[in-house]
Amino acid sequence: MADPITPEVSQRICTHMNDDHADAIALYARVYGQVATATSAKMESIDPEGMTLLTEVEGQTAPIRITFDHVLQDSEDAHQTLIAMVKQARQAGQS
Repeated sequence: MADPITPEVSQRICTHMNDDHADAIALYARVYGQVATATSAKMESIDPEGMTLLTEVEGQTAPIRITFDHVLQDSEDAHQTLIAMVKQARQAGQS
């Protein structure tokens, strides 16, 4: 059974994403956060409704909120949703 998305699980997901998938986070910022000029981004938190990113644009850092298309049920749902979002963004021609 997957874990509910608690603050501890959010931190675990964010650490993993920031350490291993920085390119995907920047892609989320550009596509879903509509910050086309984002050069990088860091995942600050994730909860059942969405994720908060810190984006880097022209040397300035700005927070953005990206809302999911559904309420996440647990950490496995978060995992699958984040993967699906990257695939969808890449299929749309973003990278």
